[in-house]
Amino acid sequence: MAENLVIVESPAKAKTIAKFLGKQYEVRASMGHVRDLPKSKMGIDTENDFTPSYSIPADKRKTITELKGKIKANTNIWIATDEDREGEAIGWHLLEALKINPKKHDVKRIVFHEITKNAILKSIETPRDIDQSLVDAQQTRRILDRLVGYELSPLLWKKIRYGLSAGRVQSVAVRLIVEREREIEAFKPEEYWDLSGLFIGDAKEKFEAQLAYIKSKKAVIGNQKSSDEILKDLKGADYKVTKVEEKDAKRNPAPPFITSTLQQEASRKLGFSVKKTMMIAQQLYEGVDTGKETAGLITYMRTDSFNLSDLALAQAKTVIQNLYGKEYVNSSPRIYKKTKGAQEAHEAIRPTDLSVTPESIDKYLNKDQFRLYELIWKRTIACQMQEARLKNLIVEIESSIKGKGLPYVFKATGQTITFQGFMKVYVEGTDDEAEATIGPKEKLLPPLKEGESLKCEKLDSTQHFTKPPARYTEASLVKKLETEGIGRPSTYAPTIGTIIARGYVEKEQKVLKPTDTGMVVNDLLVEHFSQIVDYKFTANMEETLDKIAEGKVKWIPVLKEFYEPFHKNILEKEKSINRSDVVNEESDEVCEKCGNPMVIKLGRYGKFLSCSNYPDCKNAKPIVKEGAEEKSKMDKDLEKKLSGKKCDKCGEPMEIKTGRFGEFLGCSAYPKCKNIQAIVKFAGVSCPDCKEGQLIERRTRKAGKIFYGCNKFPKCKFATWDRPVEGKCTACGGMLVEKKEKIICNDCKAEQGALAAKKTKPPKESAKKTVKKIVKKSAKKK
Repeated sequence: MAENLVIVESPAKAKTIAKFLGKQYEVRASMGHVRDLPKSKMGIDTENDFTPSYSIPADKRKTITELKGKIKANTNIWIATDEDREGEAIGWHLLEALKINPKKHDVKRIVFHEITKNAILKSIETPRDIDQSLVDAQQTRRILDRLVGYELSPLLWKKIRYGLSAGRVQSVAVRLIVEREREIEAFKPEEYWDLSGLFIGDAKEKFEAQLAYIKSKKAVIGNQKSSDEILKDLKGADYKVTKVEEKDAKRNPAPPFITSTLQQEASRKLGFSVKKTMMIAQQLYEGVDTGKETAGLITYMRTDSFNLSDLALAQAKTVIQNLYGKEYVNSSPRIYKKTKGAQEAHEAIRPTDLSVTPESIDKYLNKDQFRLYELIWKRTIACQMQEARLKNLIVEIESSIKGKGLPYVFKATGQTITFQGFMKVYVEGTDDEAEATIGPKEKLLPPLKEGESLKCEKLDSTQHFTKPPARYTEASLVKKLETEGIGRPSTYAPTIGTIIARGYVEKEQKVLKPTDTGMVVNDLLVEHFSQIVDYKFTANMEETLDKIAEGKVKWIPVLKEFYEPFHKNILEKEKSINRSDVVNEESDEVCEKCGNPMVIKLGRYGKFLSCSNYPDCKNAKPIVKEGAEEKSKMDKDLEKKLSGKKCDKCGEPMEIKTGRFGEFLGCSAYPKCKNIQAIVKFAGVSCPDCKEGQLIERRTRKAGKIFYGCNKFPKCKFATWDRPVEGKCTACGGMLVEKKEKIICNDCKAEQGALAAKKTKPPKESAKKTVKKIVKKSAKKK
């Protein structure tokens, strides 16, 4: 047995590191966190300094047993988890779960920014102790999130719908998306017109210029009438060049990648989701077999530092000179200012070896790995290259109209790249075309001189309307969260994933749009729990967590200051909030069946109109937004169930139709467009078997009977006939389901809410296993 046990999080990481160390080292994976707060209860003693009650999940007990078996009296233990707070906490939990006695065993903590042989061997030479301040910061975040989730979620169940949940950072992200949607809904487009002319001068080359000024004021054309009047004025006008201005300009490259900018750029240029970007970056970090060796190709991917090591800067200079020439090397290393709160001990995301070009390892990477590595490599190289040099040309053209002087001025702009510099390799993308930096394409103008007469070959006027603000994409949401100081590198991907999985936000192609449920939950939180979704409060809490990590602030007073007013507010709102005020809205509609007012209600799949005389009158119908259909077609459309989605083939609304096996989406333009889609209804519950998937509503092939299965099928084959609901059994921690209008445990069948009154004892471990086997056998028979 080896004298040294090195513990990391993942098997891939373990496999790579093992190749760098000798036989005296055995490298094992913990498979992530080995302890956490229990799922069946809050697990925090709020009356005794917020002491957490950690437990080892059932799926990690085998891992802990195996690791214990590797530890003998003389074994040296090396904690080699990731270098951030989460990694530090995993290391601390490992020692606690393994019951390691520092007096009996030599425990060392090692950290590294990259998984290369040099980095690993250097870390072995320079170990340290577990940083308790980092652990405390991670614990504080975990406890804060648990306090919010476990106290606020039950309130949402009572006041909106069972199974909903709230999160400290996630709710703020939902608020951003909801507020943007409200801006879009409130936006009123304004008409404006552009007027351009096609000119030709002595060089006999045609070029375009835009009307810029009218009587020395910026040209504003509000309607066609004004546009037609200008065109009438300019009929027969003479034109000459009155100004030719040439300016030299420079453009600097974007800094190297940090987590947020990598997520944004991979979304813009590669179409990757934030989650996918981090998954592929993890693969590149943990190690890839490149033929010669297995090693990490990039540095650690969760970072907020722009710092590059001296070794990387020196290597960048050599690579740039060899590949592009000496003239492309920057005169001195380009150093970027750190972001607020950045951990400068970390590095930016860069290739571990810049001499490894994307083309040289293409055959060892899959398509997505190659594209992300190429993006990181190009960005790193570009940030140390010479600036781009440009020439900007501005030309003004005045009209000469008999009896009217010179009221109209046209302007043309052109651009010439005189030296590409970093642009030879890379140009940063943008979410907003208006903010776009220049790319490799240039707009050239012919040679022109002041006083030169021009001929106008054509005048064109074009109608436009102002556009509402764009919905957030994953990239722009990450940018906004970072700008507001909300969250940290490790939280962006799970935050976005969570709000989509909970059904508060849906992703339509690239944009994020709030659901009706998301808007109702957000409105309740904004009105009654403003601090939880306040941008400044959330950002200040992140700064406080940073201070805890630095050892400047103690964590227990922070929790106490937050929890006492929060808990008091929960108790007050449980009494004062009326559920009907939250989920129901007044409408102008009148029930055509009984004449009573219709109200807008929130259902499982969004808002709908329902008769206020329910249950005597059960009339209900979908909500059709004003202007969505012509009045003559409206009555007919109301009989159909509109899904709120558009056909991805023709753009027409998709309808919820009923077929032999239940509801499905069909294009409203049928039979012209025959596009159909399955309706995926999430139960909003994580799969209890694989822990990765979500349970969704499905139907059997022959009879079309509804059941609930994991969306990771066929990888995971878990299924149940009963509708899952969010929460865990108070007796055994199992999954809850709805059966005959009762909430019961899918495993031990205990009815929820009756346990406390009857003082029922939790079933023994052996009984729970027996029940699970019976349920699984029953499911197979069905």
